[in-house]
Amino acid sequence: MRKGYLLGGETIRKRDGEKVNRQAFCDANGSPDVLVFPWASANFDQTYQRQKMVYDYLRYLGANSVTMVDYSCSYQEIKEKMSQSDLVYLTGGSASILVERFRCVGVNTLLNEFNGVVVGRSAGALALCSKCLVTVRSTKQAKVVDGLGLVDLMLKVHYTRKKDVLLCGLSLGRQIFAVPSGSALVFDSVDGSLSCVGLVFVFENGERREFCSYG
Repeated sequence: MRKGYLLGGETIRKRDGEKVNRQAFCDANGSPDVLVFPWASANFDQTYQRQKMVYDYLRYLGANSVTMVDYSCSYQEIKEKMSQSDLVYLTGGSASILVERFRCVGVNTLLNEFNGVVVGRSAGALALCSKCLVTVRSTKQAKVVDGLGLVDLMLKVHYTRKKDVLLCGLSLGRQIFAVPSGSALVFDSVDGSLSCVGLVFVFENGERREFCSYG
């Protein structure tokens, strides 16, 4: 993965992450061939209900082609599809499900070797990181889930100010990047630098600050 966009979330109907996606497309030759992994849903099947919406949106953004990866595809089939792609797009859903499916097939290795741009939306962004901070709705608490480790940091997506008390408490002794919907943390594997599109926050030692790009 040459560059990764960790998009905090997006409602495709509202296109509130369009700025992030357009920058990612620019980094992937402007009119990229896009490979989509709609694997983060617990009820994934061939009739993935949002497939057409994602396809139409990516074409609207300027994709030269959009290919969906079926869950039944083999490692070799996925490797071949990735070799023909400029940008890989990971959808939202459950980060733990996405990580498990990627490891099972070996997609994590292919992503690590991929010399293009990867956009992870919501669960897709979490899965790329070493640690995923996932909010448990039933208890309003959070748990830490292991990600694929392609980007060495802990991430919280769909960040809002309502999470500040929780994140301040969890940040004692560690650093947490919090990305609101429509914003993205950008990782460049060439020089190891981090930058952002929109507002991104960092929680550390019980305090919150706005993120400043650094290399």
